[in-house]
Amino acid sequence: MAERTTENYFRMLREMRDVVFSTVAEDGTPRARIIDVMLVEGEKLYFLTAVGKDFYEELMRNGRVAIAGLNSSWETIRVWGRVRNVGQDLLGRIFEENPSMNNVYPGDSRYILEVFCLEEGEGEYFCLGTEPITRHPFSFGKKTFRKKGFEITDACIGCGTCAAACPQQAIDEGSPYTIRQENCLHCGLCFRDCPAEAVIRRSGEAEQ
Repeated sequence: MAERTTENYFRMLREMRDVVFSTVAEDGTPRARIIDVMLVEGEKLYFLTAVGKDFYEELMRNGRVAIAGLNSSWETIRVWGRVRNVGQDLLGRIFEENPSMNNVYPGDSRYILEVFCLEEGEGEYFCLGTEPITRHPFSFGKKTFRKKGFEITDACIGCGTCAAACPQQAIDEGSPYTIRQENCLHCGLCFRDCPAEAVIRRSGEAEQ
């Protein structure tokens, strides 16, 4: 695994190339399609679409997107956040770095395309190829990531029920017991089975 930085995670999505982009349609229903990640620069990810597509209208109306991709090593990258239409200034460079685009939009037909930049949001790296699993949340731009999953409070009675139930053995003995967040599936077994109700959902507040 490369160094844990937003740029490296974006570059993993770039290497996956064809990943799922999701938006919300005008009627409030979800939409998903396969789109290429065209360019990554620092903590900015660029993609494009034609102005006649529903995808374009959804991006312009809502200004948000969610992206997910999986590679052959069972590493998943998910990101979601705000996008900005940056016009056509990067079209030439994108076509140079993605030559297959010349076959899809030959000649001047490329000028029906406009480029979007994802530059603020949250994400998560998740790997099923390790034992236990590995996850790492991250944020970029002005966004801070929100705490998810579960934690064990001082109401813990030290019975070990949670540790015995955990499918990834990601709970360590102590007073109270503690959940290794980087190995937690967020499945909720510990939350469901704790006899003292000492396991709570994490607040969803921004991580400090």
